[in-house]
Amino acid sequence: MVPADEDGRLMRTDLFTDPVDGLDEALSAVDSFDRALVSGLLRPQPDQAAGLAALAAAVGGTPLAAAVAEAADKAAAGAAGEDHLVALAAARTALMGSVHDALTERVADITGRHPAEPTGPRAPSEEPGANVLAAARAWLCDLARAGWQGIDHELVAGAAPVVSAMLPDLRLRRQATLLDGFAAELAASCPGATLDRVPVRRWADLWTRALLLTLPGAVGTPAAAPATGRLLPLGIDLQEHATAVQAQVHAVFEPADGTPPRLVHAAVSAPKPDTVVGAGLWQLLRPHMSLLAAVGEGRAVALDGMPLTDEGDLVWDDERARTGEPADPFGTARVALATATDPVTAPLDRHPARIAVPVLLEGYTAEEDGEGRPVLALAGHRLPVDTDRIPTAGPLTPEAVAASGACLGLLRWDAGEFVLQPLAVETTVRKKTVAVHAGAWAGGTADKTGARAEKAATDSVAVLRERAGKLLRA
Repeated sequence: MVPADEDGRLMRTDLFTDPVDGLDEALSAVDSFDRALVSGLLRPQPDQAAGLAALAAAVGGTPLAAAVAEAADKAAAGAAGEDHLVALAAARTALMGSVHDALTERVADITGRHPAEPTGPRAPSEEPGANVLAAARAWLCDLARAGWQGIDHELVAGAAPVVSAMLPDLRLRRQATLLDGFAAELAASCPGATLDRVPVRRWADLWTRALLLTLPGAVGTPAAAPATGRLLPLGIDLQEHATAVQAQVHAVFEPADGTPPRLVHAAVSAPKPDTVVGAGLWQLLRPHMSLLAAVGEGRAVALDGMPLTDEGDLVWDDERARTGEPADPFGTARVALATATDPVTAPLDRHPARIAVPVLLEGYTAEEDGEGRPVLALAGHRLPVDTDRIPTAGPLTPEAVAASGACLGLLRWDAGEFVLQPLAVETTVRKKTVAVHAGAWAGGTADKTGARAEKAATDSVAVLRERAGKLLRA
């Protein structure tokens, strides 16, 4: 076990590899259903019927039992309607939610931190675009019937008019972005009959989430309260897709009223062309959030009435933020991280892939496992490092992680094990301790490598904006 902070708490590193009760059984039922989607539910085979039955059995004894049992029978007979497919998606989501909850409890045992109590349910909001959501639902049901091996360009193209109808409505932007990205992945894999490898769980995840987000009441307005106090950034998680990019800032919020600090996050996203990569991504994001500059400069931010949800999301408004004094993320982690409360998780967000818990590790030895992957060995236990999540839009590299003595990162669950996504490391350069941050270039940089990448990206973005302007004028 390794000391995690100055008040005597210990991080239970021995729990990284201990089995979690019931986890394998729940994931096995999910995998059985996911395999049924590969060849589609139009003419199911016996092995697909067995997968559907396994899903129904896994939720037996729950409020979903009767509806899912009927849906599984109908789907096994090739007669599943929209309501039946929605019931199967709900059952799969419930199982993944149970996996999320079990892993979240394990993470709480590891870190010694526990989620805050929610202050209230999501507020009902006006239901937007019922017709277009119904169209999206119909397209997703057609996908399930065809299966991933049955997709073709004509089927996938059916998403385009739905996405186009959603995008003008800001209330539907979330669903539109998900559908657009999902359709883009499917289109790049057409025809499905020629696929050598199908991303079975990923596509089932996307299909399930997209389907449930089309239901009435699925997207409510989260309960939010004004937050006033000091925001101490820990790091930036940059997530890139072919059609979109998002930067999520993880931070500790210290309320001005003296209540316990909270772990929070603020995110900004933007659509992107596939030609803008690397450091150029920051140019798409910077105009929408001043917080990125503060993180790049290593400064705290004073908040005045910034809306903050139970899920720990800051609804960012530059008018309510003011850049403050220098704030070292490692200093913040050592002093405040262990006493901060974790945010709660919204029901539809309960999925193991959504687990991203800030942790500080020190006193480890960087090694490699049998497959050449970097791992951090501490107190006799080994934690794999997910170097694939280190963005190229910053100075942090796998080599810097391997040479580090302290790592600030996100504890995640991936492929059946806990892994660490580095956000920043402390390493020694010429006998001096130096911090290297993944988000160091978020607000701009004088670093030679970063500056060259910025210049190349600037030229690319300028050309794209010029072409877009010509199209609009035409």
